[in-house]
Amino acid sequence: MSEHGKNRVRRRARAAATAMGALALVAAPLTLTTTANAVEAHVDNPYAGATQYVNPSWTAKVEAAATRQTDTAVAAQMRAVKNQPTAVWMDRISAISGNVDGNGLQYHLDQALAQKQGTTPIVVNLVIYDLPGRDCYALASNGELPATDAGLVRYKTEYIDAIVDLLGQSKYADLRISATIEPDSLPNLVTNLSEPLCQQAAPYYRAGVKYALDELHALPNVYTYLDAGHSGWLGWDSNAGPAAKLFAEVARTTTAGLASVDGFVTNTANSTPLVEPYLTDSSAQVGGSPVRSSSFYEWNYDFDEADWTAHLHTLLVAEGFPASTGMLIDTSRNGWGGTARPTAASTSTVLNTYVNESRVDRRVHRGAWCNPLGAGIGERPQASPAGYASSYLDAFVWIKPPGESDGASSDIPNDEGKRFDRMCDPTFVSPKLANQLTGATPNAPLAGQWFEEQFVTLVKNAYPAITGGGTNPGDVTAPSVPTGLTAGTATTTTVPLTWSASTDNSGGSGISGYQVYRGTTLVATTSSTSYTVTGLTAGTTYSFTVRAKDVAGNVSAASAAVSATTATDPGVPTDTTAPSVPTGLTAGTVTTSSVPLTWTASTDNVGGSGVAGYDVYRGTTLVASTTATSYTVTGLTAGTTYSFTVRAKDVAGNVSAASAAVSATTTAVSTSTCTVRYTASSWSSGFTGSVRITNSGTSAINGWTLGFAFANGQQVTQGWSATWSQTGTAVTATNLGWNGTLAPGASTDIGFNGSHTGTNTNPTAFTLNGVTCTVA
Repeated sequence: MSEHGKNRVRRRARAAATAMGALALVAAPLTLTTTANAVEAHVDNPYAGATQYVNPSWTAKVEAAATRQTDTAVAAQMRAVKNQPTAVWMDRISAISGNVDGNGLQYHLDQALAQKQGTTPIVVNLVIYDLPGRDCYALASNGELPATDAGLVRYKTEYIDAIVDLLGQSKYADLRISATIEPDSLPNLVTNLSEPLCQQAAPYYRAGVKYALDELHALPNVYTYLDAGHSGWLGWDSNAGPAAKLFAEVARTTTAGLASVDGFVTNTANSTPLVEPYLTDSSAQVGGSPVRSSSFYEWNYDFDEADWTAHLHTLLVAEGFPASTGMLIDTSRNGWGGTARPTAASTSTVLNTYVNESRVDRRVHRGAWCNPLGAGIGERPQASPAGYASSYLDAFVWIKPPGESDGASSDIPNDEGKRFDRMCDPTFVSPKLANQLTGATPNAPLAGQWFEEQFVTLVKNAYPAITGGGTNPGDVTAPSVPTGLTAGTATTTTVPLTWSASTDNSGGSGISGYQVYRGTTLVATTSSTSYTVTGLTAGTTYSFTVRAKDVAGNVSAASAAVSATTATDPGVPTDTTAPSVPTGLTAGTVTTSSVPLTWTASTDNVGGSGVAGYDVYRGTTLVASTTATSYTVTGLTAGTTYSFTVRAKDVAGNVSAASAAVSATTTAVSTSTCTVRYTASSWSSGFTGSVRITNSGTSAINGWTLGFAFANGQQVTQGWSATWSQTGTAVTATNLGWNGTLAPGASTDIGFNGSHTGTNTNPTAFTLNGVTCTVA
């Protein structure tokens, strides 16, 4: 039996023992499978070369709305998008088997199998959304499970286990499941821990997300995307950095670590624009002040989701996530078209006037999230969208189905745990929105229910505008793969490429263009079947591929690669003189496994441009080649002394003698049995302190008391996830019943609100049960 098959059996046995009630909800009986079908290998981008599942239930709602529509043009626009793929939300336990609001998960999986076209993969967008204490800050989308130990048990056994058991059936092994993990949950822990409900929910969010990642990642056809808020929520540096750290912390608690996360999804159910086309430089000056200092942007550098995904990806990689980590953007409601959309940048010299006249986002405030008036459908779902290289986009997706409400605009009794949030009330002047009206659409039903009035607005204000005719916006079939890719005669800096035209299911007119890649880098988009790649290096071999794209945004798989070598530069003499020896080799601040090195640039007899790069050696072992004058050597052993040298090489292949050696000793691994990470978010006279305690020893800790002291007279005013006390400057926190046992490697998160008088220096020393801890 394959390892995958064994895991499936173990999972089913566990679920049978702990969640019989939940499994009884599934419409069809589950068969215990002891042999797994051949499963597609886990791919980097599940959307590339694949179609996406179209929910027949959403399609039917759109068709019904079009039938009721008296404006024939709007009706045609509705029908033009009714076959677009949208996500299926598992927003409560009963949604798994199906309830009054819709069909169950098994129905959708079976429909996806029916929609699958031959060997072309199909992606099912699935939203995992039922954490204990769900959405602790927005009442409209509160959930059914309380933030308690009992709520967490139900989340695991009746919700996650039931979903995983369905997804794990062998007949669904050929479906690619893209799972959006718990919208708004972890972002709330970054910015809203001053809210008591979020304090209560925090440990259950971490534990629930960990469990969901562990169970879903065990299925090779499931792709996990953690929700990452949006630019108007987490884009500020003070939020972005802590968010990336939190995502990494939670991922590292899983069995697979960072590998349990395939990517991140932003703008879920929100309407932040993909791009602000007339506000491209957040630091540009207007009226003597940077644009980002305007009232609308409040010093946030990230104006749109293209900014935020690029910013976040950089931070995630710095936290240890691989560079291949992909991003999704929910573009279902961020188009902001219509007559209110500006067509050029403002000419005003008054900062706020300039911003308000230039921005396509027409909300009164970036925090206005509930059924916003004037929003429009955005970019259609598509894989590998071009033009956003630094964002590492896997796809544009419609996670929030257009036409489904964000929350009721008045108090509506219900049995779903959803409450009346005044942010959904168009008559409410909100302090959170700088004392402005919310801008919410009136007459809204409960969150998740069909809201036709808003759908009409979304269709009318779509950007790009929804058109009929030959554009076939409902098309989800990728074009054929380009063939016959050939490289022509190369120069020192260019390679001309040609290929045969692709075809599309809607005919030749359905092809909108081609994407040209150099290795994994998108270098151009062209409408012709030829392109000359420029800006290359002489005497260098490159690999190229081409992908076809249709008018609906579907992108084909890559063509067969072609290699080409640029000509040797006649201006560079083939001398045999090596570059000068690198000097000034210095080691920077080391860690337990890395040593950063810097050195002074070498020169060459043909000028500085003749130096092609540097080889970095650890002893006699070549560890890296780089074009920069710095490199961080990684993968080292703690508490070990190493010797490093650097050699320069020129474009002719000559290599210099080794630099003078530099020695560096990596930091020794701490023998402490506990590690503490402390962070604080301060405001005028208050702050929130967050503490993470990790058992870094080899034996379990059964019961603990944390101790530390404040340096500036700070006072703890309210705490959570521990019993807090303070005497003078000394603070202690003692475990509660549910978090008193810490296995080796396990962590628990506690926190408190406090007050200060202007200075709030972090504590520098911590003890656990009297033993000094390492400070992370």
